[in-house]
Parts: sequence; structure tokens; C-alpha cells
Amino acid sequence: MPDGQSPQSLTVTPLDAPLGAAVTGVDLSRPLTDDLRRQVFKAWHDNVILVFPDQDITGPQQLAFAELFGPLKKRDRPENRRPELGVNDYESQVMFISNVVENGKAIGSLPDGEMWFHHDGCYKEHPQRASFLYAIELPWVGGNTRFANMYKAYDAVPAALKTMLAGKTALHVYDYEMRAQFDIDTGLDKVSHHSQPVFIRHPDTNKVALYVNPLMTARINELPSDESREVLAELFAIGQDSSVVYEHVWTVGDFVMWDNLCSMHARTDFPPEERRLLRRCVIEGDRTVAA
Repeated sequence: MPDGQSPQSLTVTPLDAPLGAAVTGVDLSRPLTDDLRRQVFKAWHDNVILVFPDQDITGPQQLAFAELFGPLKKRDRPENRRPELGVNDYESQVMFISNVVENGKAIGSLPDGEMWFHHDGCYKEHPQRASFLYAIELPWVGGNTRFANMYKAYDAVPAALKTMLAGKTALHVYDYEMRAQFDIDTGLDKVSHHSQPVFIRHPDTNKVALYVNPLMTARINELPSDESREVLAELFAIGQDSSVVYEHVWTVGDFVMWDNLCSMHARTDFPPEERRLLRRCVIEGDRTVAA
């Protein structure tokens, strides 16, 4: 290690919540040793989301940390809907989630308001494996991120419904600016969409997770429309129940990573006149595997 730097000693403290742990004793602006990376990887699989408080990291340092866990994913959002373009030299891999306007121009995406529960990238053939979010500016109230443990949600699905849904798939749809569900009756030709198993098996933990969400899941393909709506409403209620949800109240300097296969997340509303700026990157994933 460089002269004058003390060795890092990682401490993992599970949150008093259905998922998540706080990780202290590590400075993410410094390279991680192989042993520290293995410890973080295990803690991530054990707890689904990890919160690293009091971090001071640049964009390139955030990308370097994320890349320890998989290949960085480039942005899918069309360039004409990507305000970050020209803001920095790594905008192809970073999204600013922000309502900040500078010189009359938005510098980020998904600016204001509530955002429903969703899995990042579920509307793609290869959903994003993990997301990494760093808090730079925050409103005085609101703008919290809620995380749902989809292992626990699967466990809570009634046995008869599990049997009925075994082997079935769900269509996921997203239009890059959505805060509420897309109306598939208007057509799918101009929006990103893909079908995934309703129940998926995690490639690392071998555990089963429920893989539907209120924002992006439009229908269960093998069911009639009315039955699909009823079943999805029941599954959404299970996935948003307080027994499986943790709400993170952000502090500047918080760095959070989460597993997109076994969790979904949502944003609470906040005053639109308050500045909110978080820096996000993601890593590539593989095709989902049916449970």
C-alpha cells in the first residue's frame, strides 16, 4: 500500500431491516485488496444491498470499484434523452439522477417525484447485474430509496400461486422516462421490452427470487388479461409489503450497491425546488435463469 496509508479493516453490520447491511472501515477512493473484494462480495450476497457511509469518491473511482464485480455497462438511453452528454468524459457509463439545472440545461435524468418499484434493466435480454449509487446533493426531506427483498417476497407467495406460476414468464416494458406503468395497448414497437421468468434462480446464491415489479411488468404472458392483472396485483402487494422493504434515508457521502436480481427499488417524492444529485453506474448481467 502507498506510504502513510493504514491497512483497511472491513466491518459489516446488518441493518434492522428485511435486507441490507452497513459497511464501514473501508475507503472506496482507495483500491481494494483481493481479500477486501472477496469480503465485500460475500457481504453483498448475504445482505442483497450494502450501504457504505461517509465516502468521498470521484466518478472514475466509483467506476473502478464497480468494475471489481463485473464489466461496466454502457448507457442504453438514446443520446437525445441523455442530459449528461458533455458533462464529463465518462457519461457513456454514468447516469446522474438529478433535478439540477445549470445554465438552463438539465444535467441528469429521472429528475423529480416518486418512482415506482422496479428492477433495473428487466426489460432487456440481459438485465443489469448490480447498481451503484453515490449521494452528492440531497433535498432536506424525501427522495429516499426503498428496497424490497425479493427472496423474502418469493417465500411469501402462497404455495398454490407458486404452483400455478411455475414456468411462466412476464413481459417487462420501459420507455426511459416512465414513473408509472406503460399502457401496452398503445403498442410496443417504440419501447424497450423483454420477457423474463416470473421466478428466477440467482446464479451465485442458488436462491429463488420473485421477478416482477409494479413499474415495468406489464403482463404474465401465459394468462388471460384479466387473470394476469389480478395475479400481478397480488404479487406487487407481496413485493411491496413492509415485511420485505427497507427505506434508505440518504446522507451526503452514502454509497449504496444492490443486487438487481433479488431486489427491486423505488424512490419517494421530494420537494421539486430542492436539489438532488446522485451518481449511478451499473454492471452487465446475463440472461435470467428460471427457477
